[in-house]
Amino acid sequence: MTEMRVVVAGAGVAGLETALALRALADGLVSVQLVAPETEFTYRPLAVAEPFRVGEMRRFPLERLVRAAGAELRRGAVAAVDADRKTVRLEDGVELAYDALVLALGGRPRAVIPGALTFSGPEDRSAIAALLERATAGEVRRIAFVLPRGAAWPLPLYELALLTSEYLVSRMTRGVELILATPEERPLALFGPAASDAISHLLVLRGIRFMQGEHVDADAIVALPMLEGLPLEGVPQDDHGFVPSDEFGWVLGLTDVYAAGDLTQFPIKQGGIATQQADAVASSIAADAGAQIRPAGFEPVLRGLLLTGMTPRFLRSGRGASPSLVDTQPLWWPPAKIVGRYLTPFLAEHLGLSRESMRPAGTDAVPVNIALDTRDHAAWSSV
Repeated sequence: MTEMRVVVAGAGVAGLETALALRALADGLVSVQLVAPETEFTYRPLAVAEPFRVGEMRRFPLERLVRAAGAELRRGAVAAVDADRKTVRLEDGVELAYDALVLALGGRPRAVIPGALTFSGPEDRSAIAALLERATAGEVRRIAFVLPRGAAWPLPLYELALLTSEYLVSRMTRGVELILATPEERPLALFGPAASDAISHLLVLRGIRFMQGEHVDADAIVALPMLEGLPLEGVPQDDHGFVPSDEFGWVLGLTDVYAAGDLTQFPIKQGGIATQQADAVASSIAADAGAQIRPAGFEPVLRGLLLTGMTPRFLRSGRGASPSLVDTQPLWWPPAKIVGRYLTPFLAEHLGLSRESMRPAGTDAVPVNIALDTRDHAAWSSV
C-alpha cells in the first residue's frame, strides 16, 4: 500500500498534536508534512509570567520537534487551497499535493479597545513591565483589566490581574486599585459554579474588584485582543475568518480537508481545545488510511491552569455530580498549561523531564486521556 500523504498547514499546538496522533494511530500508513514559516515552536501560555519574572516561555527548534514527531517540516506559508486538484499553493508559488489536508493555522490577534495596552503575547512583555514600573512609582492609581465581548479565552486576563496584585504587594506598593471588567456574569463562569466561586474568593483576597461590563474609568487599561482567521483562498470562512467544520474536523463543503485549533469556528480558542480537535481529525484520517480504529469525534473537555503569583489553581469543567472542579493539586497529568494527549508528554520529554520527576509528592493526578462528558458547552459560546 502507498502511504497516504497528509499535509498539515501550521506547526503550532494543533499541527504538532496532529502529527503525533497520526504517528500513534497510523504509523506506516501515512506520511506527514508540516508547512510553516516559523523556525521555533513557542510555548506561549507562559508569556503572562515573563513581565513579573515568575516564569518564562520555552522555545524549541521546530525542525527538531517535527522530526521527532515522525513528520517532515516544509518552510513556507500556505496561501491557497485547490480542493479539486488536492493541492495547496504556498506564498512562494510552490504547490504541494496531498491526499488529506489539515488546516491548523491558528488566528491573528486584533486590538479592539482604543487606548488600551492589548496583551497578545511575548511581544507585549516590555509594555506590561513598563506599566508595573509606573505603578510602583506612584504614577498609576487605578488599573483596569478588560475582557472584550467575544474574546476567545479569558484566563490570561485573570492571570495578569492576579500577578499584578502579587507584584505590587511584594514591592510594598499601596494605593493602586485593580479592577477586572468582563462581560461574564461571574468570574470564569465557563468553568462552572465551583470554579467560579473559588476564583471569586481569590479575587477578593487579592483586593481585585470584579465588575460586569467593558466600560470603566482607569489610569491604565490592559485588555485581551480579539482573534480572527487569516484569509485563505479556496477555503470557506465566516466574517471573522474562521472555518466551519464538523465534529471530526471536516471542513464543510470541501473533501479531504480538515481544520483544527483557533482557525475553526469553535468559540473557545485554547491550546487544550486545539489538541482535542487535532485528535479527532487524526482519528478520522487514520481510519481512512486503513488503521483499525473507529473515528472519535470532538467532545470538548475544558482544562485551565491559572497562574496566581502564589499557588496555581487547576480548573476543569464537567457534568453530572461534579459540574466543575478546582484544586491546588493537579487534575491532569503531566500538569502543563497546554493539555494534549500526545503533545504534553512529548514536550515534557524534550524538556528533559520524566513524568515521575514532575509529580508533586502525594499527588493523585488524573491522566490526560480520561475524557469527561462536556458536550453541553452553550455557556462557553455566550462569553
